[in-house]
Amino acid sequence: MINLDGKRALVCGGTSGIGKAAAISLSECGAEVVILSRSASGENTLNCDLEDLDSLTISVTKEIEKNGNFEILINNSGGPPSGPLIDATPHDFEKAFRRHVLASQTLVQLILPGMKTANYGRIINIISTSVKEPIPGLGVSNTIRGAMASWSKTMSKELPPSITINNVLPGFTNTERLTELKKTLSEQKGISQEEVENAWLSTVPEGRLADPSELGKVVAFLSSPAASFVRGTSIPVDGGRTGSI
Repeated sequence: MINLDGKRALVCGGTSGIGKAAAISLSECGAEVVILSRSASGENTLNCDLEDLDSLTISVTKEIEKNGNFEILINNSGGPPSGPLIDATPHDFEKAFRRHVLASQTLVQLILPGMKTANYGRIINIISTSVKEPIPGLGVSNTIRGAMASWSKTMSKELPPSITINNVLPGFTNTERLTELKKTLSEQKGISQEEVENAWLSTVPEGRLADPSELGKVVAFLSSPAASFVRGTSIPVDGGRTGSI
C-alpha cells in the first residue's frame, strides 16, 4: 500500500480526466490534494488559468503562505487542438508553449523551495506517447509535448537528491478529451466514431481504452517513496501501443 500521509499535492487540471484520476489516487493514498483548474471551485481548489502566469504565481504563492508547502506537483493540462502542423500559426505554438512548458517551469520554481525544506519532492508531468512517436494530426501537440519531455529530462539533472521529476505518457484513455478527438476525426474523415475507435484499438495489444484510474495509480506510485530512484524517465501507460523501446 502506497502511503502518502503528511504529503501535500498540487494537481493541475484535476477536475476531469487523468488529472481527476490522479487527484483521487493521491488522496486515497493519504495525501492532502489541492486542485488547480480554470473550472475549480470549493474547498482545496485554486481557480486559475495556466496561461496566465502572473495570476498563477499569485494564487500558488498565497496558497503556500496560507496552508503550507507542497511535496508533490502534478503538471497536467489539456493538449492543443488537433490539426496538420502545416496549418498551425505562431499564436497556436505560443499559446500551447505557455500553457505547458512555461506554466510547469513557473510552478516548479514556486514549489521547489518547500520541497527542499521537506527533503522530499515528486514532480510528475502528464504528457503523451507522442514524445516517443509523433501522432498524425496532432502537429502542435507533438511539438509541445516533445518540448515538455526535453524540459523534464534537463530538470532531472539539476534537481537535488530526494526531489525527482518523471513523465507519464498516456495512450488512448477514456476521457472527455479523447471523446472530443474521436468526434473531430470522425467528421474530418467522414467515418463513424466507432470506426475511429476501432482503428485506435487495432494498435493497442491490450485491445481496449485505458481507464483514467490506471493512470492515476501510476502517478501515485511515482509520487511515493517507493519511486525514489526513478528519475528523468518517460513511462508509457498505453497498453503496449508505443512501438519504440
